[in-house]
Amino acid sequence: MMLLLFCFCLSCLTFCSSANRNDRPIIGVLAQEVYSPKPNQTAVIAASYVKFLESAGARVVPVMINQTPEAYKTLFNSINGILYPGGGASIISSGYERAAKIFYELAIQANKRGDYFPVWGTCLGFEQLTYLTSGESILSHTNTSGVSLPLSFTNEAKDSKMFKGFPAELMADLASQPLTENSHKWSLAVLTYNTNEDLKKFYKVLSTNTDGTTEFVSTVEAYDYPIYGTQWHPEKNAFEWTRPYIAHSPSAVKTTFYMAEFFVSEARKNFHKFESEEEERKALIYNYSPVYTGPNSSFEQVYYF
Repeated sequence: MMLLLFCFCLSCLTFCSSANRNDRPIIGVLAQEVYSPKPNQTAVIAASYVKFLESAGARVVPVMINQTPEAYKTLFNSINGILYPGGGASIISSGYERAAKIFYELAIQANKRGDYFPVWGTCLGFEQLTYLTSGESILSHTNTSGVSLPLSFTNEAKDSKMFKGFPAELMADLASQPLTENSHKWSLAVLTYNTNEDLKKFYKVLSTNTDGTTEFVSTVEAYDYPIYGTQWHPEKNAFEWTRPYIAHSPSAVKTTFYMAEFFVSEARKNFHKFESEEEERKALIYNYSPVYTGPNSSFEQVYYF
């Protein structure tokens, strides 16, 4: 009898926990303009961002540029989070920026009313978030194009949502080994962050780095919203192989998967869904095929749209 009661309680616990968790998360990845567009190749997403999210149990929908606000709102209400990837688009005036702004504002509104919707920015996406939050172009030029660095963690990192689930050994490796790949020429200087009230109120700084001259912010999470940014590339360690400065050690690859697991776990807290299974299937990135771009590109594979 006691065994039956135990089994019943366990089943109730499992049901309750899964009822508060979305185990079929779908995350949008924002596309951006192609440098030299060709027919049917006007926008692009690097496949490593897709693999990054898929590795932690999410499916991906490409978020196309230059769509109507109504189309973006419909998509927002269908997906469980969005990732702004790295790249070379303008954070002030581009299809990438316009879409990012709409989703950022929708996310802020949703989270204020208790609709948990996470946003992630990597590299260019991180820079885009700083612009959207501050309303200013306040980045500084740094010598950080093609280098892996250890993270200088702040006191905020230990109790952060992002890093609290990381093993102590991995945190130690991240602090002592060059595991985080940087491919950017513009950075948010720590001095700028410290003197900008909009950024200081919105984001807590979890790590910094330096190019030897300028100390810059490298990892943030918002105080009041599930909004996160890394100036470095967590997806590259496991999925990009064309550049010698990308770390592929066991700890580097673990970093990829722990970061992916964290963001996907955030998306599991959202319960948006498509109006029908047919609409969901039509939107998924499975409808497109990645292209192998070879050693001349910084990406192994990309999706063209």
